[in-house]
Amino acid sequence: MNNNSFIKYIRWIILATFLILITIQTYLHQVLGGGTSPSIHALCPYGGLESLYTVIFSGTFIQKIFIGTMTLLILTLLLSFIFRRSFCGTICPFGALQEFFGLLGKKIFRKRFTIPNKIDKPLRYLKYIVLLLTIIFAWKTAGLWVDPYDPWAAYGHISAGFSSLTSEYLVSLILLIVVLIGSMLYDRFFCKYLCPMGAVYGIISNFSPSKITRNKDKCINCNLCSKSCPVNIDVAHLDKVTSSECLGCQICVLSCPKKDALEYKTLGKALKPITVIILVVVIFFGGLFISKSTGLFDVLPKPVTADTKLNVEEIKGYMSLKDVSTGTGIEIKELYKKLEIPDSVPADTKLKDVKNYVTGFEVETAKEKLEGK
Repeated sequence: MNNNSFIKYIRWIILATFLILITIQTYLHQVLGGGTSPSIHALCPYGGLESLYTVIFSGTFIQKIFIGTMTLLILTLLLSFIFRRSFCGTICPFGALQEFFGLLGKKIFRKRFTIPNKIDKPLRYLKYIVLLLTIIFAWKTAGLWVDPYDPWAAYGHISAGFSSLTSEYLVSLILLIVVLIGSMLYDRFFCKYLCPMGAVYGIISNFSPSKITRNKDKCINCNLCSKSCPVNIDVAHLDKVTSSECLGCQICVLSCPKKDALEYKTLGKALKPITVIILVVVIFFGGLFISKSTGLFDVLPKPVTADTKLNVEEIKGYMSLKDVSTGTGIEIKELYKKLEIPDSVPADTKLKDVKNYVTGFEVETAKEKLEGK
């Protein structure tokens, strides 16, 4: 194994590690509840962007979003400015899932498929349309409007069970299946065509001092860099890669057989691929460590106590009936009466699980009853 192949494996290990960590957290969230483990939305930078309007104008976060989510947003935006879309290419768990399905697809089909350029180019703008629509509706509704249509949300709720998944995230599940099959055929399918956060990072990366450069005097025109690029940038015929599609993944540089024919440069200074990967990881996880130490990486709601002043809009599905009673100051018997719940339902039942005892019970409907609507 040569050095470049070794670095490729290091990158895959980093992607796999983060994907596994997020998967474990989302599983624990479903099993233990939102007060114990963060939701997949709280751990996604896009949630911070969706909540930005309410944070600025009301000082509050939309549902399932916390200050830690905003920290993730800031860190990934910083990375996209310094090292282009390096979060997408080195850390993003959904990007990792697509990439591993892409590797599986290459094993199965023994080839790499590409979408014709006249179809591919217009499709690339879809992610900007998705970004615009989801931001408009998230800011208008002050909620996670995209949730029922988000394939990443469906992935995060797989452990909730098939019936729950199909009833609450049917569209998301269908999109997840389409994305994974698409990724087996076309590298980074969601990243290229649908990811709204990728659109944001792409815009920011246009101002980045980092770029891949090609030395024409050393290039042997083998075309391996273009063939290996997961987002189909024609690196072999460019002097500099300035495309907003570039993931900063280093794959083209690592695939180049000629020393220094391709270089990743920041402010004119060439950096080795392993150096870029290490810097991206250090900045990201170093930022998380600092924010955690200063109390700025909080992705969990505060526990409900007797001192909690909970209004109806702040009631969450993971809260137990007892939590709702304690937080709102409504006596437990009165709460049962208002929500039309039989006394046989245990007080420690999560609000979202009351439907297991009462047919047709919905959290949002329960809120409306408590508001007297």
